[in-house]
Amino acid sequence: MKQFSTKEKFRILFSFPVIIAALGYFVDIYDLLLFGIVRIPSLNDMNLDADKVGTMIINYQMIGLVLGGIIWGVFGDKKGRLSVLFGSIIVYSLANIACGFLPEMNFADKGTIYAVLRFIAGIGLAGELGAGITLVSETLPKELRAIGTSIVAGFGVLGAVVAQFTVELAGSWTTAYIIGGCMGLVLLVLRISVAESGMFKSVKENTAIKRGDFFSFFTNKVLFLKYMRCVFIGIPIWYGIGILVFMANQFAPEMGIASINPGKAIMWTYTATSISDFTSGWFSQVLKSRKKAILYMLLFTLLGVILLLFSGNKSENMYYFYCAWIGFGSGFWALFVTVAAEQFGTNLRSTATTSVPNMVRGSVPIMLIGFDYLKQTNSVIYSAAFVGLIAFGLALYAVLTISETHNTDLDYVD
Repeated sequence: MKQFSTKEKFRILFSFPVIIAALGYFVDIYDLLLFGIVRIPSLNDMNLDADKVGTMIINYQMIGLVLGGIIWGVFGDKKGRLSVLFGSIIVYSLANIACGFLPEMNFADKGTIYAVLRFIAGIGLAGELGAGITLVSETLPKELRAIGTSIVAGFGVLGAVVAQFTVELAGSWTTAYIIGGCMGLVLLVLRISVAESGMFKSVKENTAIKRGDFFSFFTNKVLFLKYMRCVFIGIPIWYGIGILVFMANQFAPEMGIASINPGKAIMWTYTATSISDFTSGWFSQVLKSRKKAILYMLLFTLLGVILLLFSGNKSENMYYFYCAWIGFGSGFWALFVTVAAEQFGTNLRSTATTSVPNMVRGSVPIMLIGFDYLKQTNSVIYSAAFVGLIAFGLALYAVLTISETHNTDLDYVD
């Protein structure tokens, strides 16, 4: 194992690809979670049902993420990692700016327009994280790879915190959307100087190697099992965000709380997630295991969910406290995406790394459908608990059976 001096580590970990990937993920998270923050005020302003229409729009956005994850992932393996970083940011930046002008759009049902714009934004947002993590994973030495991706994710999730403050300071959800879109366009200019992955260039020159074959994950048993395990590991993270955080206001009546602000729940969750993401790569390096680090953090998250739902929480601030607890445990998001990158060869790496986290995000509509169905005959708390039981069960199975990838050399093909 190669040793690096402090100066060398600093130079590698804060190289231009890492900085640009971190900034990209920051803007990505800002725009991705902005609807969750402004869901209630934006829909109320347009006289739309914040819960019914809001759930529909979240589902549209998440479906867009799944579709975009496949499109951009394949594109990244066929055309290059940088093509995704440029193309995706244009799509979601323009879609978010358009959301800022929704009140002035009078040519159709605004709920439908909102859903379509969030669907388009979802397609664009799907490419950012996977392409950035793939590029950083292939650029950094294996000894510093997990720490580098943790820096990307740790800084990136602060976008959710900034989004909440932007809404509060701007005093307008439309302005917050326009600011997010403009940040993306500014970042687009900065990306001009980023170099393509050397590993991808080598594979691209070999025309005999088939690149970006998404369907191979479902036609090859070995690849299928690896792919689904990667997806299962991340589902509890978006169970927490999609149900316990996004829908926080629905838990207030049953818990005897006057009100819960989903925007603040998102802010506290992602503040804690940022801290955890920064340290998760270091944690895996200390343990010399991706699997152990993810397992311990997954169990910590599970404990937080149990306490939130069943500890007798009776105050708004305690709900935010448990959101922060769950957010801190969910800091294995950086490791989870890194593991997805490390499980597959260079010819499939972008396809896997970009589509896997978006398949996880795309599980939110399925979980919300189950959650809403169970609420018809059960309490909100027990409905959430049952969905959580499935989510964590799948994740525990996956993390215990997936291959260890600590210090794996990534210069290979499947």
